[in-house]
Amino acid sequence: MAKLGEKPRRFLDESPNVGVVTTLRADGSPHATIVWVDVEDGKVSFNTARGRAKTKHLERDPRASLLMVDPNDSFKWVAVSGPAELTEEGADAQIDKLAKKYLGEDEYPWRNPDETRVKVLIEPEKVDASGFDD
Repeated sequence: MAKLGEKPRRFLDESPNVGVVTTLRADGSPHATIVWVDVEDGKVSFNTARGRAKTKHLERDPRASLLMVDPNDSFKWVAVSGPAELTEEGADAQIDKLAKKYLGEDEYPWRNPDETRVKVLIEPEKVDASGFDD
């Protein structure tokens, strides 16, 4: 397994920049979407809900890739790819944490009681980064 360097990890964890996550459709074609990014125990993470395309794709094929680019410096970016694990444990708390990071809100304002939140954790198999010293 690859490891995130300290500066790329902080960039992913602390920067309120969106990431682009790519999963694989049933026909093998890529599906890319914008996500809010978190880091937990060295794994890159994002939050979604059951029934969405990302969860369906990852339940069938756990391979995922996430890219975050600094909007002020397109030469500064981090890309992480590897198998993804889906869990409902801690997912509600995570979406609130991400709402604070991205919106300055203590709670996720678009919570839908009919949805089951899911935390997705990507185990880094490959890490590429540019614009960092480590």
